[in-house]
Amino acid sequence: MACPVPIASRRNFTGLWRKQVLDDMGQTAREKLKSAIQRIERLEEEKKALMADLKEVYDEAKAFGLDTKILRQVIRIRKMDVHERTEQEAILALYLDAIGEV
Repeated sequence: MACPVPIASRRNFTGLWRKQVLDDMGQTAREKLKSAIQRIERLEEEKKALMADLKEVYDEAKAFGLDTKILRQVIRIRKMDVHERTEQEAILALYLDAIGEV
């Protein structure tokens, strides 16, 4: 079924179509939209701060002489389910054995 709103109007989201959408959107829906956007923005700011903190910790570890690539690998492994990790290690060993690397 074709959309009654011309493509150009949908892309620009201007004019009568925009007014119609805003008129149809109730006050509660607008408030929920605004609230969701504000929460996402706040979380993005928190994420940015956390990423800066993580970078600082990795920089400190590197300055101490630790290999940050290996640290990241250890963190990734520790997050894994024990069974998933065991399965991955077994498959890795199988592949290495198959190409004569073990």
